[in-house]
Amino acid sequence: MGEKTIPMLPCRTIQPVLDFYTVLGFEVTFQQRSPNPYAVVERGGIQLHFFGMKGYEPAESYSTCYIRTDDVDGLHEVFRSRLKAAYGRVPARGLPRIGPLKDTSHGVRQFLVTDPGGNCLRIGQQTSQEHHHRPAPKETFARALHQASLLADSRDDPAGAAKIIDRVLRIEDEQPTSVQLFRLLVLRADVAGRLGDARTAASTLAEAAALHLTEQERESVHDDLERLEELQG
Repeated sequence: MGEKTIPMLPCRTIQPVLDFYTVLGFEVTFQQRSPNPYAVVERGGIQLHFFGMKGYEPAESYSTCYIRTDDVDGLHEVFRSRLKAAYGRVPARGLPRIGPLKDTSHGVRQFLVTDPGGNCLRIGQQTSQEHHHRPAPKETFARALHQASLLADSRDDPAGAAKIIDRVLRIEDEQPTSVQLFRLLVLRADVAGRLGDARTAASTLAEAAALHLTEQERESVHDDLERLEELQG
């Protein structure tokens, strides 16, 4: 038995999509312009097929596929570096874009890449044998961070994430730990940037950068520190 599943993803025009995947290090192994636009890109064990579709709206796309890897950190860094070299920055909003690395509640470490056609690639590495989502935390700030992260990165709802963070940071009778506050501020700055709110993004980044964290705390927020540096750049 040698079955293999290959995603076939739509796009309004194929060439911008092929250009994007070439930047990421993919090779265009097939391209057909007529009678119907169609193309194939490959990188290692990843093969993606694309077809042209008239009237297709990338910004409204729900097309997605999942890619398993045994080195999600390495692949994320390669993609980020290539995108920054090509665009002069790491695109975090609009089309195309790449999201931050996240440890999910279902035992996977992953990031999202969305191409110019609106197709979302979820790229992840299994970190646990437990595939069921862990229950949402009950503690106030941990729960807010959990919910805001889901909205920002899994549901592409930065406005919803911003509302959750703003609401929890206004609480007066409870205080987050330094780590919780740092992670909430970095995520708030991230979603502010995606929403085009440069003023909030800048002020929140400054607040996050000014927080004092111990060496142990900094180790626990490694991914968030990297995201802070990206957003500052």
